[in-house]
Amino acid sequence: MPESMHASSRFVSRLTRQTMALILAGGRGSRLQKLTEWRAKPAVPFGGKFRIIDFPLSNCVNSGIRQVGVLTQYKADSLIRHIQQGWGFLRGELGEFVDIMPAQQRLQESWYAGTADAVYQNLDIIRQRDPEYIMILAGDHVYKMDYGLMLAYHVERKADLTIGCMEVPLADARAFGVMQMDGEQRIQKFVEKPSDPPAMPNRPDHAAASMGIYIFNTAFLFEQLIKDADTPGSNHDFGMDIIPQVIQKYRVFAYRFRNAQSGVQSYWRDVGTVDSYWAANMELIGVDPELNLYDQEWPIWTYQAQTPPAKFVFDDDDRRGMAVDSMVSGGCVISGAEVRHSLLFSNVRVNSFSRVHDSVILPDVNVGRHCRISRAVIDKGCSIPPNTVIGENLEDDRKRFYVSPEGIVLVTPDCLGQRLHFHR
Repeated sequence: MPESMHASSRFVSRLTRQTMALILAGGRGSRLQKLTEWRAKPAVPFGGKFRIIDFPLSNCVNSGIRQVGVLTQYKADSLIRHIQQGWGFLRGELGEFVDIMPAQQRLQESWYAGTADAVYQNLDIIRQRDPEYIMILAGDHVYKMDYGLMLAYHVERKADLTIGCMEVPLADARAFGVMQMDGEQRIQKFVEKPSDPPAMPNRPDHAAASMGIYIFNTAFLFEQLIKDADTPGSNHDFGMDIIPQVIQKYRVFAYRFRNAQSGVQSYWRDVGTVDSYWAANMELIGVDPELNLYDQEWPIWTYQAQTPPAKFVFDDDDRRGMAVDSMVSGGCVISGAEVRHSLLFSNVRVNSFSRVHDSVILPDVNVGRHCRISRAVIDKGCSIPPNTVIGENLEDDRKRFYVSPEGIVLVTPDCLGQRLHFHR
């Protein structure tokens, strides 16, 4: 890209003002097991005080894209409430908004049938906004990205469609759309979730995987969505149907997500399994994590409840309230308990003589006395009975809870017989 284009913030800001972002947030995320039994995957808490959806929303606002639609479907109540509470600060008088776009059968008597169909069913709303570019984003990935640079790349290449991509190990590529590009980064082939992913020519053990980030010229997107809606047998999915159909005839380019200064691939996580979710949260505890939540130049915005400061009480030899190599959020009380290498969300109470190690504890959890918890994810609202042991005997844990392939124990209120949701 020409240096002048990199340097022209006026050029990029014009592009972002002409862009509408659509965040696909209707997915269930079934690989997260019971974490998504009562909430959509983008509403899952992450990083001590955020929800996953906060990352693409913050990227939009920080990039200067202030027209955003969030397409919801599966068990969206907590997601909708979070957006209403935390994302109402944009000014409608200036044409800024974060709108919730639920499945409402606007064009046909069916719910969203696929990612492309979700956008197609909202064409009349998008037309009213009249953007020049449309950015399609997944609502369930964790990363920080300046979308303005990708927009500039899209326009400079005179592309009809640009796809954000990452280099991932071949073993992991089966879970993504995989592409092959020529020397100009023009995409020659795209296969959604292939059983035998094609390797990159210069890195035979890696593949170029789609990040689920697409930039379309608006007229081109409308044309392709209408064509796809009229195609019998289509899955109405961007990765399975639309992208493979357009790469030969139109200008479709890959945008490599890299640090602008170093050229090193930037941080991006698909927290789609219990293991990857636990690992991504635990990374944040490190001395210098790759995802910097303390970056004041690119803040992650969210709804934040008003909570008191975290408190650590008692200092006896056998009853000391302490947390080491951990992140502890507001409203937490560590009462004569030991927390090591763990991440505690807001309003967690760990009672006397208990130990929490290598664990992710979601909001409003109460850990009773004399408990031992290790390598676990404890879901929101759980009340762990006194003397409970989790993570030391996986065979016993499997009888009560979900245990991941890498031995992470997922505990939810339902597993404990503590029903927070009643359906009859």
